[in-house]
Amino acid sequence: MYMIVILALIAAFLALRLYSVLGRRTGHEQQPAPTQPDERVSSKIVQPQMAQPSAPERAHLANIFIAPEAENGIRAIIAADRNFDVAQFIEGARSAYGMILEAFWQGNRDDLRWLCDADVAQSFEEAIAQREADGHVLENRLVRVEKSQIIEASCTAGVAHITLQFDADIAAITRDKDGNVIAGSMSDAVASHDIWTFSRRIGDADPNWKLSETDEAA
Repeated sequence: MYMIVILALIAAFLALRLYSVLGRRTGHEQQPAPTQPDERVSSKIVQPQMAQPSAPERAHLANIFIAPEAENGIRAIIAADRNFDVAQFIEGARSAYGMILEAFWQGNRDDLRWLCDADVAQSFEEAIAQREADGHVLENRLVRVEKSQIIEASCTAGVAHITLQFDADIAAITRDKDGNVIAGSMSDAVASHDIWTFSRRIGDADPNWKLSETDEAA
């Protein structure tokens, strides 16, 4: 009997000691301070925040790239779609220009169907098929886009259309099936002047603009 009481007292004593050392875990315990606080701080890289242009500044920059005859059309698009951002559109159109050219040169039909409407994609695919039938391979490279300007814009029946002129330098080589150069040179860039129209239905869940028409500047 006495032995049981003694063992119980010893167990109670050990429990109190453990509680005093470990404490009660509630999920809100203070974390122990790091042993080398300087190393902990220096291991975290903080990226500097770049100042973003204000809305008026962005509008001013966008106006530089809008021909006067396209201003009314752009206003109509903004009135129909309050989320439309001219500067953002121009930046996206420049990117799409390079992506579409690259997809055409490489014969990437899936990308062309994603970036272009059905009619334009089909035209590109027909040209690719003819090129493949002839055994020709393009080794083209977009050197730079000198100019991208909105020259026409409209909003008709809920569909926005924006036409841009791209003035670019392109290095181009065409090889035959044996790898021989039959046209072009990578050392001499060729000036290209393209007139491309991008379209999008206002309110469509898909935010992407599709290339809907292509032409060359006169």
